Amino acid sequence: MGTARCVLLAARALVVTALLAAAVAEEYVRPPPGRIILTEHAEPAAHPQQVHVSAVGAKHMRVSWVTDDKRTQSVVEYGRASRNYTASATDDHTSYRYFLYSSGKIHHVKIGPLEPGAVYYYRCGMAGKEFSLRTPPAALPIELALVGDLGQTEWTASTLAHAGKTDYDMLLVPGDLAYADTQQPLWDSFGRFVQRHASRRPWMVTQGNHEVEAAPLPPVQGAPPPFAAYGARWPAPHEESGSPSNLYYSFDAAGGAVHVVMLGMYAPFDAGSDQYRWLARDLAGVNRRATPGSWRCCTRPGTTPTPRTRGRARPCGGPWSGCSLRPASTSSSPATSMPTSAS
Repeated sequence: MGTARCVLLAARALVVTALLAAAVAEEYVRPPPGRIILTEHAEPAAHPQQVHVSAVGAKHMRVSWVTDDKRTQSVVEYGRASRNYTASATDDHTSYRYFLYSSGKIHHVKIGPLEPGAVYYYRCGMAGKEFSLRTPPAALPIELALVGDLGQTEWTASTLAHAGKTDYDMLLVPGDLAYADTQQPLWDSFGRFVQRHASRRPWMVTQGNHEVEAAPLPPVQGAPPPFAAYGARWPAPHEESGSPSNLYYSFDAAGGAVHVVMLGMYAPFDAGSDQYRWLARDLAGVNRRATPGSWRCCTRPGTTPTPRTRGRARPCGGPWSGCSLRPASTSSSPATSMPTSAS
């Protein structure tokens, strides 16, 4: 089946889905929130917890974890066979305070170069259990899973279990991760909750409103800045894409056949903003012949109030159009939404 026919069928399916959703929208009753599952750390203070990995360029991965023991080294040992570590890497660590809360030691170590589509075994901080990860493929096909508004409830567990059955290559999370909402211990619980999944495949995330966690107004001396927890715990490969901020970035997948843009809808995005200018440069630099698939991912549509109608909103008219995964159009016709599995 040709690419054009795949795009047409996907577009028709999305139109039908939208019509059906509109028909039943008035009958929908939102279920009550799920019960929060608090996940404790029952291992020694030097042992890694909240382990997750993310892609950094085509051949490297960033391993992130937290230890309660501040003396633990920021080192990762890794190799292609279990318990046979043929390489190691050391890198950076950080921590942060949120009023009376003090985080553990947050480690971020970039490992590589790694082979594509390969399984690696690794250990963090020279202590604790062994983990394994699989690197993304260097060519199509590639499977990207998309999950947003995770939280840490029984619904989260079932969602991640469902996504895990697809054996995806990368997971995209367009914001609203832990639902900590200033309750910092919930960030720790969330990291432990998702570790089973996030330590095995790269998670590429961006922020939503639940990551802002701005201090109350008026400003209090010594108050944490917005996104303090998110920035310390979930660094993005923004520098590799020329982005000036951890809140928005882009990356290539499948050897450059797919270009993914993770937007920050809680950072300024109006015309003239740093994000707007960066995005224009980023999209202009995509070779549409070498990279036919380009997706934009964010936590909500970009909107701005009209001069006449405050309280109502319209599309901001930026270089993107809403919160969906879209292939880049090589003509002047509008882009058509596609599933997240590219081939």
